[in-house]
Amino acid sequence: MRIGDLAARAGLTTKTIRFYEDSGLLPAPPRTPGGYRDYPDTAVTRLTFVRDARRAGLTLAEIRSVLVLRDDGHAPCAHVTDLLHEHLADIERRMADLAATREALRGLAARAASTDPAASTDPAACGTDGICTIVSPETLT
Repeated sequence: MRIGDLAARAGLTTKTIRFYEDSGLLPAPPRTPGGYRDYPDTAVTRLTFVRDARRAGLTLAEIRSVLVLRDDGHAPCAHVTDLLHEHLADIERRMADLAATREALRGLAARAASTDPAASTDPAACGTDGICTIVSPETLT
């Protein structure tokens, strides 16, 4: 099948397919006598997997490692499970970091709301030891 048909069936663009081919995620297909790529039907399954794995947050290197296992005749499910757990743990850490950042910003916003309005226009009102007492309260005198 031609690349346009493959793109439609896999839900990807032709540019993405060429990129995946160049990246080693999709084997180079044979060419027709006219020089067109002639993809086998199995390319749809492979590209659908790559598309879905990207949507799940796997990197191209991780996807390549899964495909290598499968291409070598091994079931990659345990490897995929480990990758998904790693990504989930990473997201949990990032969400905790974001929650802590949100709380810090709420505190700073509350401090900013209670700051003397003159400090926002008069550099002398902000203190001499720091840059901004809203962000660095330890510089308050």
